[in-house]
Amino acid sequence: MKIIQSKIPKEVTRVTSTLEKAGFEAYLVGGCVRDLLLKRTPEDWDITTNAKPEEIQELFEHTFYENPFGTVGIVSDPKPMIGQSEKIGIDETLKTIEVTPYRLESAYSDDRHPDTVIFSDKLEDDLKRRDFSINAMTYNVSGETLIDLYKGQKDLKDRIVRTVGKADDRFNEDALRILRAVRFATKLDFSIENETEKSIIKFSNKLKNISQERIRDEFIKIIMSNNPMDGIILSHKLGLLKYIIPELEMGLDEKQKGAHIYTIWEHNLRTLQHSADKNMPLHLRLSALLHDIAKPHTKRWHKDKKEWTFYGHDVVGERVSREILKRLKFSGKIIDVVPKLVRNHLFFSDIDQITLSAVRRIIANVGPENVWDLMKLRTCDRIGMGVPKEKPYRLRKYMAMIEEAMKDPVSVKMLKINGNRIMEIINEKPGPKIGLVLNALLEEILDNPKLNTKKYLETKTLELIKLSEEELIQLSQKGVEKKTAQEEKELKEIRDKHHVS
Repeated sequence: MKIIQSKIPKEVTRVTSTLEKAGFEAYLVGGCVRDLLLKRTPEDWDITTNAKPEEIQELFEHTFYENPFGTVGIVSDPKPMIGQSEKIGIDETLKTIEVTPYRLESAYSDDRHPDTVIFSDKLEDDLKRRDFSINAMTYNVSGETLIDLYKGQKDLKDRIVRTVGKADDRFNEDALRILRAVRFATKLDFSIENETEKSIIKFSNKLKNISQERIRDEFIKIIMSNNPMDGIILSHKLGLLKYIIPELEMGLDEKQKGAHIYTIWEHNLRTLQHSADKNMPLHLRLSALLHDIAKPHTKRWHKDKKEWTFYGHDVVGERVSREILKRLKFSGKIIDVVPKLVRNHLFFSDIDQITLSAVRRIIANVGPENVWDLMKLRTCDRIGMGVPKEKPYRLRKYMAMIEEAMKDPVSVKMLKINGNRIMEIINEKPGPKIGLVLNALLEEILDNPKLNTKKYLETKTLELIKLSEEELIQLSQKGVEKKTAQEEKELKEIRDKHHVS
């Protein structure tokens, strides 16, 4: 395997060359070396050196050092050089390069962090503390030399995740490495070496000592990979899933009915996998995974139908999914939107019976900004059932109905005035005349939408209120007729767009 030098951003080589010119050693290390060997684009750039934190900071203008492990963040700041970035070779997407001194570590009494860190002058000391062989390779840019003390290249070739040294030692030091092994196996489509796998099972209970935030971060990387279904299955096989989302395992061997040919467990995972196949964002992948999470909670035997039912699993699923997301310390935005999608994932059943008013209620429940995600979740759900893709006509019909429902119909609700405000202006109690005034105002707005301002409508209200009810009815009728014609025209345009009746 050979690293292609041109794949290394110039800003990274500037850091390594600056360190070397000052008399220090400097190597790319960890995931960036692994990814370069796999001909992937690294997500992060890490450098290891025999320089100490203070010596590193002296060499670079923009740095930060706020951790006990010696890692110095070097910030590339291209903003003053906008327009010259191509000329000088700065990657404007590159924000921080982390530089860490060679170090030795003591025992990990909290199963996550070393009690003490000692800086070393030997690269070998630094490499032997790393987690997996594929992450323990270093590359010297100027010398174009790769150092691989733990046969990481062979494990890359054999597509294996293997610990550096004894697996028991590595996992006993840092229990989060257990989930990292699953994450790398999932992301790279590798298998876990036999002794490493045995040790993961042995030390799996140490995940109890890891913060929910760190577990969440690794879990996100698993489900945001191309193979999240494999990652969840592997987590279950190794006894790890019960420390992440144990509720998923309740669906194991739980058969379903009707169009469902898979167990609840497999259906949830296949639904997730389809969301990954379509490169959907995190909130949709979580919704796909959790959409039927409450089916085991709602399983009941229907003696008349002689079958198991799961009535209300969408309602219970909203609560259960929210509890899971809160437990894993997800963001407020995720905790808000995912349970909404779970709650409403059964939104369409029969396109010949569903009404626009029902669709409007659904849109109100999930929010207009989420309704198209609900459609995507429905597609994932169906594919996860083993059902072929939605028939083209049905899909177009669904899309048309949603667009029709989202189209703000021309109505008094559009007006920049309401009945309460009219009663304030004319100092009258509720009565039929208020509605007649609103409809008369609507007639004008249909002709000229620019008149829909608070100032104009309040002024016009004072004029209209002087008319008799009969005169207002005539004006209102004109507005209703125009409204109907306008709405029919707009809905026809939408249906024609989607080629549906």
